[in-house]
Amino acid sequence: ASGAVFSLIETSKSNKLNPYDYIEFILDYLPQQNLVEDPERLDWFLPWSEEIKEEFKIKAD
Repeated sequence: ASGAVFSLIETSKSNKLNPYDYIEFILDYLPQQNLVEDPERLDWFLPWSEEIKEEFKIKAD
């Protein structure tokens, strides 16, 4: 389980996302999705999705 979490953290960092905000979003919204009927919906939640990149990109100071 920790390997999966570390993978999410490192993948979000490589995609220049804020890992904390991204994982919080995943844990809040992914369980509410009906991925059996719409498996393509999972693609939207991946860290390289353009929508996710726009929402969770690291803000420059």
